[in-house]
Amino acid sequence: MLALVGEVGELAELMQWLPADSAEGALTQEPLATRVSEEISDVLLYLVRLGDVLGVDVAAAANRKLDASEVRFRPADYFEKAPEKG
Repeated sequence: MLALVGEVGELAELMQWLPADSAEGALTQEPLATRVSEEISDVLLYLVRLGDVLGVDVAAAANRKLDASEVRFRPADYFEKAPEKG
């Protein structure tokens, strides 16, 4: 778990000081694009391994979460606006 948090921190570090309005463009340019790709891969691998150790099918859990979110926050109700937390 600590390794996963560390990798998320490394990913966040790459984005920390990027202006929000230009972050997407900056993250798709080299050498940052390769670094981001590597850190995302590290996060994914640690997350999948954690799921394996705990007996969680990460893909199935993610699909269940997406399905539940779609029921809870119907896209038609929230198109172009953020849902209120309740």
